Amino acid sequence: MHKFDYSFLDEGVLPAELVNLTSTISALNAISEERRDKNITVYTELEKIARIQSVKGSNAIEGIVTTDARIKEIVEGNSAPLNHTEMEIAGYRNALDEIHAYYDQMVVSEHTILHMHEVMTEVAGYDGAGQYKTDDNIIAEIDENGRRKVRFSPVPAAQTQEAMEQLILAYIDARDNSRINKLLLIPCVILDFLCIHPFADGNGRVSRLLTLLLMYKSGFNIGKYVSFEEQINNSRDFYYSSLQDSSHGWHTNENSYIEFMKNFLSTLYKCYKELDKRFSTVNGKKLKKSERIEQTVLNSVLPISKSEICGFLPDVSPTTVEAVLGEMVRAGEVKKLGAARATKYVNAKFINN
Repeated sequence: MHKFDYSFLDEGVLPAELVNLTSTISALNAISEERRDKNITVYTELEKIARIQSVKGSNAIEGIVTTDARIKEIVEGNSAPLNHTEMEIAGYRNALDEIHAYYDQMVVSEHTILHMHEVMTEVAGYDGAGQYKTDDNIIAEIDENGRRKVRFSPVPAAQTQEAMEQLILAYIDARDNSRINKLLLIPCVILDFLCIHPFADGNGRVSRLLTLLLMYKSGFNIGKYVSFEEQINNSRDFYYSSLQDSSHGWHTNENSYIEFMKNFLSTLYKCYKELDKRFSTVNGKKLKKSERIEQTVLNSVLPISKSEICGFLPDVSPTTVEAVLGEMVRAGEVKKLGAARATKYVNAKFINN
């Protein structure tokens, strides 16, 4: 059986790009938290949008789809599910809502994972809701000739409970090690969960719920305001490629978690970029054009270019954007980074800090 051990995260031999990206994300998270405290109403609106997109995105990855109108009605509770597909969607909504509301009270354990699966699948009437698989399963794919082949053989059913127990114990041991970066630990745990594939169905969706829970428990709640699941769905080829790369040799402990870690961190980074875009859109509805430009720059957690601002505010001319940016630079409100086409602007407070 695979040996569950995350002590390699404490050995200081990880690629510098991963370590640097975790530092960047941690800084962006701190800035976002500060901004949220000052803009509760805006973040409440963002949460409503993200909730719908999370339910849609996570199910879409598994081919569970319906119209946007029906997704919205089901997520907002304005309509009961009308068929099996909609029951699946309603189940994910229920599990997601529970994590959002009670993550701080939830313990990362086998019981919690089984409970998440039960909540997610009980609306659709799964026989195995909240239970580990009783038969061996495989992860298959169809090649370019239409032939099915086994891409990965998960842990056998008879060994699943022991594997899940070892996974949780290894997670707890690493979580309690102050020298291990929690952002690097999360994708390792999720990869191992997916390689175990403990359920007859619903493993992918549970893995995304578990990702959110681990992120929230580690102080990164960006998934409440920008859908992490939607970002995965938008780049699902990259996601599956990294999963395949990092699961190669898993059973014999010869796999590398690096590619899956890269995918996780890059997806998380994209969430912060998307947060800037959505914050500008929601926050700028009742502001003058100059005020919207100012708020877009001052509230961006990332350095932002003139073209990006124009993309966020399509009804504002580039000339107006350039004029307002010039005034903000002269007033010392923002700092100018780079030159020519590479020029970006950032809140001076973030630089000074």
